[in-house]
Amino acid sequence: MTAENSFTSSAVSPLAAIALKLVGVVTIASALLDFLVLLIPPDFLNAQWQLNATTQIVDRGIVPLVGIALLLAGFWVERSAGKSAQPGTLLTDLRFWACAISSLLGLIFLVVTFLHVNNVRITTQEALAQVEREANQATSQLEQRLEGELNQQQSQLQILFEDDALLQQAIEAGQLPAEIEQFRGNPSGLDEFLTQRAGEAQQQIATEIGTRREEARSQVRREAIKSATRVSISSFIMAIAYIVIGWTGLRRLLSMGGA
Repeated sequence: MTAENSFTSSAVSPLAAIALKLVGVVTIASALLDFLVLLIPPDFLNAQWQLNATTQIVDRGIVPLVGIALLLAGFWVERSAGKSAQPGTLLTDLRFWACAISSLLGLIFLVVTFLHVNNVRITTQEALAQVEREANQATSQLEQRLEGELNQQQSQLQILFEDDALLQQAIEAGQLPAEIEQFRGNPSGLDEFLTQRAGEAQQQIATEIGTRREEARSQVRREAIKSATRVSISSFIMAIAYIVIGWTGLRRLLSMGGA
């Protein structure tokens, strides 16, 4: 190796080590601060709040992992260059704190894996109940509207039956069926006819409401499955990565006395 290459290697390696460690520390600190901000204001008894919080934390979960990797890589580069300084105790060794944070995050993400699935279950049940309430409310409003229209039609027809000209005009305009004339002087038959037509309209609209309700229920279930699968699997994978890095690093540091 020439003197120039030796100088370049000895100059670049410490600089690279410092840069890696600095970027690693900044990345870890900013990620932990971001996690803390996501939890403010806390509402731990609210399943929807927990669901939103865990989803955002898992989506950002890779950031501190990258920071830990950069920090440990910085120490490796420093050791490779033969420039590493032995820390006094484990408490003053950044590697110890990085591995401790990694272990803690691993346990947190492991808990989040199961917590998220449970919160998805709870919020899905609430969403399905809301869909059912809205469908029942729409059905109730439909029944009230049809009942009001039925009474109104009965009153209007009584008026039309007293005026042949208006009755014929309404029939020719397509506002009334031609067979309506047979119910003149037959109130019970008219009530039965109007009730039948209202029942047909109610059945048609009720079928439409039922279809929309099933579509909404299917959509809620699909979104629940997607959320539970994506977030829980991602959280579990990151939990394994954090735990492996953290526990392996701690075991090595403790066995070597921080070296």
